[in-house]
Order: sequence, then C-alpha cells, then structure tokens
Amino acid sequence: MEQRAGERLAERIRPDGGVVLLTVECQQGVVGRESALPELAAVARSSGALRNVARLVAAAHDADVQVVHAVAERRPDGRGANSNARLFRAAARLPVQQHSGSTAVRIAEPIEVADEDLVVRRLHGLSPLAGTDVDPLLRNLGCRTLIVTGVSANVAVPNAVFDAVNLGYTVVVPGDAIAGVPADYTPAMIRHTLALVATITTTDEILACWKAPRRSGSAARAADAARAPSTVKVPGAAGGPGASGGGRPGNAGNAGGAVSRD
Repeated sequence: MEQRAGERLAERIRPDGGVVLLTVECQQGVVGRESALPELAAVARSSGALRNVARLVAAAHDADVQVVHAVAERRPDGRGANSNARLFRAAARLPVQQHSGSTAVRIAEPIEVADEDLVVRRLHGLSPLAGTDVDPLLRNLGCRTLIVTGVSANVAVPNAVFDAVNLGYTVVVPGDAIAGVPADYTPAMIRHTLALVATITTTDEILACWKAPRRSGSAARAADAARAPSTVKVPGAAGGPGASGGGRPGNAGNAGGAVSRD
C-alpha cells in the first residue's frame, strides 16, 4: 500500500509532469528574525518548517521545477488593502509593516530565490491565488499539480489549498513544510481539513521523488502518450486539425500585474 502511494506521488510530482512549488508568505516580515508575528516566526523555525521550505526550493531548482513565491504586502498609504476583518485591522497596527519595497517583503533566509523563480505580490485579501496573478501564471506554465508550503496553517495556507482545488489543480502539501500557531494547531488542520482535499506528504518524500531516476524507454513514452491531448478535426475547417483538449485545469490566461523577482 505504501509503495503504491509513493509511486502515485512520484508520478504526480514528476519534474516534467506539470508540477509547481508554491511558497506562501515566507518573507522576512512574517518568518524572519524581525517578524511582525514573532510567535509564528518562532514556530516556523523551531518546527523545521522554514528549513524544509528552503530544502524544497533548492531541490526544485536542481530538478528544474518551477518555483513561485507568494508575498503579502501593503502600500504605506494602505490604498487597496482590506479593513473588513479583525486580522487586517490588527496587522495595520503592528510595529513591523509589510510595506512594498521594504526588507519585510523580501524572501526570508534560508530560502534562496533563483533568477527563474516568480515572485507574485498581493496588496489585498487572505489568499495567494484569489485576485492575484498566480492562477494565470500557473496555467501558462502548464501546471497540473501545485505543492503548497509556507505560512500560516491558520489562514493563508488553507486559503491557497482550497482556491487551488476549486480552480482544478491537484494539491500536494508537505505537512512538515507548513506552520501555524499554536504549534499543535498545524497537525490538527492537516488531519481534519487539508487531508480531505490534498495529498499530504513530507519534505523527504518529495525530495526522494525528485532524486529518483527518470523513467525511460517504452514505459515513459506510453505514459506521455496517455497524457497527450487528442486532436479533433472540426467539420468545415480548411485542412489541418481543429480543436484540441488538454488535461490541465481551465484555459490559459495572460499573466500580468505585480510580478517581480527578489
């Protein structure tokens, strides 16, 4: 049973199979040494979650897996930011502000940002996907499976998971690469909520899949052929194929807006 589950995970997160690694709010002002949320930052570090995110990012770079960093920030004048919940109003009064362009919104150590990584910044809301460029970017990248990591297990991570599932992506969550407060809340969230909609795994299991030798020969060609979109001729079309259907969610969108690289 465990072997079959491992094989399914390996197939789902194949580096050449449409997988993207998402880090959520792994920024200095949230999980760094001078965090606006010191309790969350302490748990993210003491639990090993932040270190595991860094390990996954490094392995993704080595395996040629696309990495997307989702950053929450706020304009100094607060324009466009939410104020319709206690969380937002409390955040606006914190001594460390996630202001655009400040060190607080830079990706925290020990995570390393590569030139090919995408950094997507949002000025509003609770989710890295809702109302941001993440979804169209994922579609343009050919993403079918999204690995969600980061903080917090209280708010942003479950928002990301639910939104990704609603948008048609398969979601994988390495449980040791997310964190929330109090520390014992995270395993409860994973067991009773995230496990219902996502594949729960560990950092080591993902790393083992990415280090495993690629399949070759007829087995790989057969699997690739099974995933390839079929081509259907459209009656009346002037020669050549017509519409084709793919195996990933939705239609490709144009990626625009506040996308930058740290």
